[in-house]
Amino acid sequence: MQLIELDLLKEFDRVCRLHNISYVITDGTMLGAVRHHGFIPWDDDADICMLREDYERFKKEAMKDLNPDICFFQDNTTDPYYRWGYAKLRRSGTQHIRVGQEHLKCKTGIFIDIMPYDDIPHNLCLQLIQNFYCFCCRKILWSEVAKKNTSGFKKLWFSLLSHISIKTVYDFLSIYTSRSRNSSTNRVRLLLFIPPGREYTKKPLNDRYGMTKKWITERAEYIFEGVPLYGSRDYDGFLRWKFGDYMKLPPEDKRCGHAQVSFISFGEK
Repeated sequence: MQLIELDLLKEFDRVCRLHNISYVITDGTMLGAVRHHGFIPWDDDADICMLREDYERFKKEAMKDLNPDICFFQDNTTDPYYRWGYAKLRRSGTQHIRVGQEHLKCKTGIFIDIMPYDDIPHNLCLQLIQNFYCFCCRKILWSEVAKKNTSGFKKLWFSLLSHISIKTVYDFLSIYTSRSRNSSTNRVRLLLFIPPGREYTKKPLNDRYGMTKKWITERAEYIFEGVPLYGSRDYDGFLRWKFGDYMKLPPEDKRCGHAQVSFISFGEK
């Protein structure tokens, strides 16, 4: 799986360099680059983040240059059944279905995550409002999965939410995405996801809902499995904010992938 994900990272990097589009590897992928010079040995995914303007430019200008024999770009505009708040680059000819998501109609395949980060308000009260707004949108998108994997009142509640159209959610979300600018001084976050930062609820309120934009805009190259990829220049500041003591290995019983898979196919090639 990691070899396939490395192919996807290389193809994504190639196209971004071709069009001079900025990105950074993030989360466990950035940690792996620093601590292991590649994948965390037990990791099963790879993460890319981009500011909203770069993400939209990638969709507009660069997607046509992706090699379809290698991958396809998936978000709510290219797959009407896709229900997540970030995009995936999926390996052509593969399948990857998570436990509990067998009934979803969206396209599948081994993937890397491409996460667009948006501005958050400067004002803390407005940050709280934005966070609640995004929480509601996230639950609506998740409802199609949750209604099959919950019981009682939750099952009924998520069944009702699942009737709200996906398009409506993304239209609501544009209230924030349309305002994001690379040049602004706002902090940023991935809107339709739990606010970034492990144990973020223990952080001070003014550091809870977003991270400094320089961790995306100020970049350096890192060698990841022998391949040069861009990451945050201040890797230490980002990784400490995200993971704490990031050089300390987790206990052996915590060294596992992110999600159980009910079916996987690596394709013929």
